[in-house]
Amino acid sequence: MTEISDYLIPCIVVLMVFHGAFKGVDIFSEFIAGAKNGFKIVLNIAPSLIALILAIDMLKASGGLQVLCGILSPVAKLLGIPDDVIPLTILSPISGSGSLGMYESILKDNGPDSFIGRCASVMMGSTETTFYTMTVYYGSVGIKKTRHTLPSALCADFTSFILSPKIVKIFFK
Repeated sequence: MTEISDYLIPCIVVLMVFHGAFKGVDIFSEFIAGAKNGFKIVLNIAPSLIALILAIDMLKASGGLQVLCGILSPVAKLLGIPDDVIPLTILSPISGSGSLGMYESILKDNGPDSFIGRCASVMMGSTETTFYTMTVYYGSVGIKKTRHTLPSALCADFTSFILSPKIVKIFFK
């Protein structure tokens, strides 16, 4: 059964083409100009993204993620964060795909309705891939000085990490 949402994007595209034709705009050349601009942005962002992905893969492959988890384990216990969720707290500000893979592993190992699974779910829903987002958005427009963005975003992520187990205990027990 088809939904109205299945037709929404194609309808918007058709409306834009008709609107451009009605206004006398050369739609194809505008499309090509936009594609060229998009390609330039990709080329500007690519080195930062490659470095970020490489750093994450090196962290996982070298065993550094396990070392960081071991170091953070006493603090996590004090805050009520389950040990199985610590890798997610490390990866989620850095990598969306890395944290999603870790999240899937947590759900597979512990179940989605377990305390650990629910903590991981709340964390995934309330955090942002801070470094990736800053790399893409600031890198695409050439901003070098991010001022208060990084400390504010990491503070929000840290708040989520601390409050996720508490929220799960309050609302889901």
